[in-house]
Amino acid sequence: MLKLKVNLMGDRLKVFGIVAILGFLAGVIMQLTAEYIIPWLWTVLPGLINIKWVVSGVAGASITVILVSVWAYFSANRDRP
Repeated sequence: MLKLKVNLMGDRLKVFGIVAILGFLAGVIMQLTAEYIIPWLWTVLPGLINIKWVVSGVAGASITVILVSVWAYFSANRDRP
């Protein structure tokens, strides 16, 4: 019984360690995004918004997501709880 309890604590510590590492990586990625990617996007996006195919692509993607969502809602199996 004692060995099982120690093993469970070891598993929990591993999970906490993995979550801590993922949190650290997320923080680093967010810092890099704020420092480099967002300023780059501010310079690139105004030119892209004026291009017709980008606007058409965003509109088409939005309509497709809405249509697939409606289809998935209406075709769902109603017998399942």
